Amino acid sequence: MKKIIIVRVCEIFLKGKNRFYFVNLLEEHIKKALTGFKFNLSKLQMRFLVEDFLESDYQKIVEKLKKVCGIHTISPAVVVDSDYQKIKECVIPMCENLFGTFKIETNRADKSFPIPSVELSRMLGGDVLSVYGKNLTVDVKKPEHVVKIDMRENGKSLIYTQVIKCVGGMPIGSSGHGFLMLSGGIDSPVAGYMICKRGMKLSSVHFHSYPYTGEAAKEKVVTLGKMISEYSAGMTLYVVKFTKIQEAIHERCAEDLMITMMRRFMMRITERLALKHGGQAIITGESLGQVASQTVESITSSNSVVSMPVFRPLIAFDKLETIEIAEKIGTYETSILPYEDCCTVFLPKYPAIKPKMDRILKEEARLDVESLIEEALSDVEIIHL
Repeated sequence: MKKIIIVRVCEIFLKGKNRFYFVNLLEEHIKKALTGFKFNLSKLQMRFLVEDFLESDYQKIVEKLKKVCGIHTISPAVVVDSDYQKIKECVIPMCENLFGTFKIETNRADKSFPIPSVELSRMLGGDVLSVYGKNLTVDVKKPEHVVKIDMRENGKSLIYTQVIKCVGGMPIGSSGHGFLMLSGGIDSPVAGYMICKRGMKLSSVHFHSYPYTGEAAKEKVVTLGKMISEYSAGMTLYVVKFTKIQEAIHERCAEDLMITMMRRFMMRITERLALKHGGQAIITGESLGQVASQTVESITSSNSVVSMPVFRPLIAFDKLETIEIAEKIGTYETSILPYEDCCTVFLPKYPAIKPKMDRILKEEARLDVESLIEEALSDVEIIHL
């Protein structure tokens, strides 16, 4: 009897002749995620088997695999020879702590095995009831517990009871490279997680307004970046000093357009960093109508200063939906720490909700836009997460 972890894919099944490009890419990321652990990784058709790991590392390995994009589910399992007695000796101890209804479900890929699937399930179910009949009853339609037996063509059977849902989606790097505008709030880390699920490798950009925002605010963003980097197979964070740009806007431009002007600068700077470092898209955590800078008019204003695609994974989410995902991925408690980000500096009392483009351009003409951007880009802090 040997303990393993079964790793399954989902969307990769839909790929055609280039399917194994995605399979091989996922294999690379599994190995990278498990760096530092003792293990072997083998392929079984469209699945992977993590084998030969230390018992003490099991839970840590599971937590790592749950964050690898492209993995649909995993199952802790045991491998035994496809022999009735050996399968029985494995199944009965697995049911020791089960209560309620159960069934045995057999997939007999090995057609040379003499007992048909349904009959094998029936026989093993009877064996389990003979030992644990006081705690368990059979329900083949809606059981509370399912013991699965996967009999492979190599004469081995994989036996398990648990199916753990993982990130799913596509392997990182299969959908290009995007630059996430990462604030210290709830939304942008969730947007990063959502785009990682689609296979996009992430870098991130944070705008820091020292001394109006302190080092604690930056460290909060670094912490959030580390959390998201686990889904992105690593990530580089670019920290841009934004204070001078904000002060210039505050001194020379209409107060109600402060946020609009800031967003336009942020988009320009993010695009230039992306172009310099191999990025192909900008990702933001905007949700339509959530705040003044996220109306159709404000989003149109921001988009107009860049030519790169802008992805907004949360555009139709309400706040509760975003919070639910933030709690699931573990970023929520960090996001709500009371450290201000640059968007709260010089915040206008009545920000423009539907800014007019001609007025935006008129106010922006008061600034040396190119000079401010070049100065900000000349002193970017780079943090590898």
